[in-house]
Amino acid sequence: MMRYSFFCLLLLSYTASLAQDTSVVIDEKRFTLSEVVVRNNFDYKTLLTQIKEDTTFYKAFRNLRILGFSSYNDIKMLDKKGGVKASLSSKTRQNHTANCRTMDVLEETVTGDFYDRKNDYNYMTPELYAGLFFTKGQVCGENNIVKGRNLRFSDKKGIEKHKEQLKMLFFNPGKKIPGIPFIGDKLDLYDEDAHKLYDYRLDIEEFHGGLAYVFAIAPKENKEKSDRVVVDQMVTWFDMKTLEVLARNYSLSYKAGVYDFDVSMEVEMTKFDGLTVPKILRYRGNWDVIFKKRERGLFTATLFDFKR
Repeated sequence: MMRYSFFCLLLLSYTASLAQDTSVVIDEKRFTLSEVVVRNNFDYKTLLTQIKEDTTFYKAFRNLRILGFSSYNDIKMLDKKGGVKASLSSKTRQNHTANCRTMDVLEETVTGDFYDRKNDYNYMTPELYAGLFFTKGQVCGENNIVKGRNLRFSDKKGIEKHKEQLKMLFFNPGKKIPGIPFIGDKLDLYDEDAHKLYDYRLDIEEFHGGLAYVFAIAPKENKEKSDRVVVDQMVTWFDMKTLEVLARNYSLSYKAGVYDFDVSMEVEMTKFDGLTVPKILRYRGNWDVIFKKRERGLFTATLFDFKR
């Protein structure tokens, strides 16, 4: 408690003063530290390395594979003018028993052409959502292990491969994703080329009544957007004791000859039985892929009532 009060006092004095940022070079890469980080002699080198190698964001989503939970699901597909042309609003319950998961649809309201005649999704956006939060039939033998999992999709083809790649954009924004034409290597925010394009800043902020490290990445100012810049902004809040991700907001955009996208995400975590899990996820996206119709969609997932 005394430690928390000390940090609160420090933070208040910091925000009330004309603080000066400090620029440091680590492994020939430049980072900006706020005065509150510098003043307290944090081991920022180790801290930044741990942030770079973070897997807790991905782990939080993997944890959903071994838990039961309820979810409010709100998905809207929009037309050119922003009107709703198809939607789904539902409440679902994932059950997890004997290392198998199933899902019950407790409530569901659908409008427009959300489903096709075969009752399959008519759009890619809800397919992606379903891959994150819905269970079809019974799925067994899963775990929440992330160590050693590599991002290879050699066992998948066509649309299934693309869906896995898109999910990795959600799980690991800022990490290189193999196989995505034109931009796979441009997603790596921590290589030497990226540090020529982006600014990196570490700070401490109040977060839901406590304190958190906040790490922000944004394109360098006063420069035209390079065709190598895919991430428009990424801000992540980390628990100061465990360095687990508490929340992350990010936006991605890119235009190429065969596709373009403009996507933003907000994810907030919570704790259950020692595990970090997503509590709310908000998405807004506008994207077009060759041979597919342009999709403009938004969705919100609200997860609660977790159970082992």
